[in-house]
Amino acid sequence: MKYKKYAEKSCQKLNEFQNDFRKKYDTDNYENWFYNQSSETLRLYSENKEIYFKYIPVGTFSQKKNTWMWSWANENSVEPRKFQTLKVKEFGEKKNYENLTNEHFGGDNFTGWELTSIAFEIIGAIGTYRVISDDLEKYFLLTEEITKEEVEKIESELIECGVHGKLRKAFICQHLNSKQKTGFEEAFETYRGMELDEEDDFQAWCSECEKERIKTNGWNDESMEFAKISLVCEKCYFEIKETNE
Repeated sequence: MKYKKYAEKSCQKLNEFQNDFRKKYDTDNYENWFYNQSSETLRLYSENKEIYFKYIPVGTFSQKKNTWMWSWANENSVEPRKFQTLKVKEFGEKKNYENLTNEHFGGDNFTGWELTSIAFEIIGAIGTYRVISDDLEKYFLLTEEITKEEVEKIESELIECGVHGKLRKAFICQHLNSKQKTGFEEAFETYRGMELDEEDDFQAWCSECEKERIKTNGWNDESMEFAKISLVCEKCYFEIKETNE
C-alpha cells in the first residue's frame, strides 16, 4: 500500500476513535493543560475539575519552520517512553515510508495529526492530545488515565541528575562509567523507555563485580562492598550501557 493511502486510512480510524475518547473524558471542556516530561504525565484542568493521563510523546511540529520531528530523534527531550515511537520507524523501514523513518522533515498543518494517527495505530493508546506553546505543536498518545496520587508517587520516585534533570533512578557498581568498557551485567535485559514493574529498578554491574558475585555465591556483604553500588539517572545508565556494547 502506498504511503498516502495508508496515512489516509490511519487518520480516518483515529478520527472515529477520537470522537468517542473526547466524549468519554470530556477533554474539550478543560481550560488548561500541563505536561511533565520527567513523569510523562499530562494534566488537564479547570477551576473545579482535573484529569491526569500517562503519555507517550509522538513528536513536535514547528509552526515557524513548518517542520516535523519525531520524539525518538529529539535529544532535548528527557521522556523515556519516546523510544517507543521507534516501533513506527521500524514499520516505516519495512514499508519504505520515508516520513516514518526520517528524523525531521518539512510538512504542513496536517502533518502532526497524520503521523500521530499512524503512531496510534502501531503503538496503541486510549486517545491522543495536542498542546501548542510558542508556535510549537506537541503530540501525545495517551495510554491510561491515572489519579493525582499516582502522579505524585511517580514524581516522588524520580531523582535529580546534575546533567539530565529529573529522571527515573538506576543503580550501577562503582566501576561502570561512560568512558571505558568494563563489561555490563544486568539484573534483567533492558532497553530505553521500557516500562518497569513497581518492584523493579535498572541495575547493572561490571565484569569484575560479576566474578566477585559468583565467587561469593551471590550478592552479600562481601560482594556489595566490592561493588559499592551508586545511584544514577536512567539516561546515564543507558549511556554507560551503550559504551559497553
